[in-house]
Amino acid sequence: MQVVIVESPSKAKTINKYLGSDYEVLASFGHIRDLPSKDGSVDPEEDFRMVWESDARSKKQIADIVAAVKRADRVILATDPDREGEAISWHLLEVLADKKALKGKPVERVAFNAITKTAVRDAIANPRQIDQDLVDAYLARRALDYLVGFTLSPVLWRKLPGARSAGRVQSVALRLICEREMEIEKFNPEEFWTLEASVTSGGSDPFTARLVRLDGNKLEKFSLTTEADGQRAQRAVETGKFHIDSVEAKPTKRNPAAPFTTSTLQQEASRKLGFNARRTMQTAQRLYEGINIGGETTGLITYMRTDGIDMAPEAVMAVRDEIRSQYGDNYLPSSPRMYKSKQKNAQEAHECIRPTDFRRHPDQLKKLDSDQYRLYELIWKRSMACQMEAARLEQTTIEIVTTDDQTALRATGSVVVFDGFLKLYQEGRDDSDDEEGGRLPKVTQGADADVAEPKPEQHFTQPPPRFSEASLVKRLEELGIGRPSTYASIISTLQDRTYVTMDKNRFIPDDKGRIVTAFLENFFKRYVEYDFTANLEETLDQISSGDADWKVFLRKFWEEFYSTVDGMSDLRISEVLDALNESLGPHIFPEREDGTPPRQCPTCKEGELSLKVGRFGAFIGCSRYPECKHTRPLGQLDQQAAVDGDKELGVDPDSGLTVFLKSGRFGPYVQLGEPEEGSKEKPKRGSIPKGWSVDDLTLEKALMLINLPREVGLHPEDKEPIEAAIGRFGPYIKHGKLYANLPTVDDVFEIGLNRAVAVLEDKKANPGRGRAAAAKPLKELGAHPETGDPVNVMDGRYGPYIKHQKTNATIPRDMKPEDMTLDLAVPILAEREAKKPTKKAAKKKAPAKKAAKKTTKKAAKKTTKKAAKKTTKKATKKAVSTDDE
Repeated sequence: MQVVIVESPSKAKTINKYLGSDYEVLASFGHIRDLPSKDGSVDPEEDFRMVWESDARSKKQIADIVAAVKRADRVILATDPDREGEAISWHLLEVLADKKALKGKPVERVAFNAITKTAVRDAIANPRQIDQDLVDAYLARRALDYLVGFTLSPVLWRKLPGARSAGRVQSVALRLICEREMEIEKFNPEEFWTLEASVTSGGSDPFTARLVRLDGNKLEKFSLTTEADGQRAQRAVETGKFHIDSVEAKPTKRNPAAPFTTSTLQQEASRKLGFNARRTMQTAQRLYEGINIGGETTGLITYMRTDGIDMAPEAVMAVRDEIRSQYGDNYLPSSPRMYKSKQKNAQEAHECIRPTDFRRHPDQLKKLDSDQYRLYELIWKRSMACQMEAARLEQTTIEIVTTDDQTALRATGSVVVFDGFLKLYQEGRDDSDDEEGGRLPKVTQGADADVAEPKPEQHFTQPPPRFSEASLVKRLEELGIGRPSTYASIISTLQDRTYVTMDKNRFIPDDKGRIVTAFLENFFKRYVEYDFTANLEETLDQISSGDADWKVFLRKFWEEFYSTVDGMSDLRISEVLDALNESLGPHIFPEREDGTPPRQCPTCKEGELSLKVGRFGAFIGCSRYPECKHTRPLGQLDQQAAVDGDKELGVDPDSGLTVFLKSGRFGPYVQLGEPEEGSKEKPKRGSIPKGWSVDDLTLEKALMLINLPREVGLHPEDKEPIEAAIGRFGPYIKHGKLYANLPTVDDVFEIGLNRAVAVLEDKKANPGRGRAAAAKPLKELGAHPETGDPVNVMDGRYGPYIKHQKTNATIPRDMKPEDMTLDLAVPILAEREAKKPTKKAAKKKAPAKKAAKKTTKKAAKKTTKKAAKKTTKKATKKAVSTDDE
């Protein structure tokens, strides 16, 4: 019996059918071990010793694999053919050796680029050993990301309260998005004018020409900058006598794009299909693992994590045969097209992403779901087109000039003479350019021309566009930052941490993200520089090709990085705020239309606004605090400016009261009417939810907020009302004492009864954060060093928290409950204990209680200070997410 180990169960089933009864194929379900989120997982002091642990699910898989290996005669590691797959095989071999399951049995490594019977059997027949260079590159990347994230994030938390964690590649991607936003904000539109006119000659059909010369001078983009310039140009065309000066028809060719790599697939799927990177990769994974065709599961595409654009010779011959069969010899080049990757170490020279069988047309695959079908069609067409004949176009240029040669217009047009590869496929970005200008009529050189209806048109330059997923991936690839297989996780991390939001498929940096970026640029500039990060990636590639030693690389990096972090220990938060106030000043305090100083407090008119930080993050406050308590949320800058004074939105048709837009301490809100004199009853109000702009706020929307909670309907079982509202922790629905969160604010106003009942039932089935689930600890951290009582992680109604005796402390939002440790919990509990109010019931024993409280506070401060100092010195103290694989 021979045991074959792969990653996924679906892959295991398919391969088991190909290999037969002499083989037992098992799945590892991805990685079986990972670095635990605790101190010492990577220890620079011990030559970067790495500690690996398995979670509960992996332990079961390991037990099954070990049992199977002990029964086997031979072990075959058949994980994915990339750096990550090599690492999984290495982990498996390490664990099997540690469990003494091998006992001299041969262990071989095989890799196949496609899950087809031929590919799998060929790989089994040609085994190799684990490539240690690829494993070393993996180890270096994991250690690097761990050390950066787990060392930098605690600094961020201490010096910038409310900030979330930072990562090696994620921080650089965030910088790109923030810099683009700064470019947009600083952009000053410039006015320019163009002129087009209708031209006919010798009875030809009219065609459009653009002014290119005026007063004998060639027009540049900003030659005409005012309406007067436009009118002057119009008069010159209206009074000129024109003729056809030249007619030039030039043949051009357009060659097809290379077949897909991971990043170009993500970009094109975003442009053509509207898929984000994660959706693209998940769908591609299913296509790679295959579907049932004729009773046999077959992979439809080759491996989808690759930088390579070369195609296997047999695949090139197969696609050429299919082109000839489907479209004829005219569409087939005389020789195959060869593509070479510009990447120095293109994912270990993998093949491009292509169909495993070009005869398998998309229309024949009826079992595919919509996403699978559309992505497979995209891959099939691109792979076919890359070996097709070039498209031939004819580009025509007609120059129309006055007899005095002072004024000239030009018309351009192109027409496809032979469509070639365009018959099947064209890149998304080029869709609008195929026949730009269209076909021009035939005119004779030297003939008179009639120029009519000259129309000057005003234009303004546009700022650079915000990044979409496709353009961000492209820019990261251009800079050599990250790797295609990591882009989806990088983008997800930025969104999960609410550093960025998406609007119309474009990234907009949240103020939280901008502050983190400004902090890193001011105090860790080198580590968010594009060249520095790209050079790290290049070194990792050198390690994978055996040209660099991974531990030498880590030693050099860690020595410099730790020195920088250690130098931050004496940095005061006030110094951080001063630096951020300076670098973010134009964004936080934009120029005011009324000419008043941007930082003047709008409440007291005497104080100066500045960036401040509190327990829940950054905000804007007045320098005269506590005399002036003016504050405003950082994330609502534009809204604050818009509601410096009350604004009337209209009249409520039911009550006849005026609806106002106002600004309060916690941001803008809407209010129905004004409070009656002498009455203690407050008017009905509603806060503007995050994501809503005051610029778009209408009377209808304001009344929707004021009239919350909204009754969705009566529950079909008990006929009790179901209500939708927005609370402190976001949108939710409520039925009796049962609460269930809603994904978006819009759901509060749109959710219907059927969906509401389904959401509530799902909440009942999966209480998660309900009280029933909170009774049992999520994680036992151990005994408190001072009291000896247990410290546990609990799951409460409002999220995970730490419990010690009667003290409950919230876990930071960006930390997973399972990542909490006792060392991290103690200072958090101490801080919470220090902030507890004195109980009124303790009046009789006031002196004793006061002394006890003072001692407690002193101990808490000492514990907090000690823990903070310890965290500074340790490299891996808090749990954070890393960027890469």
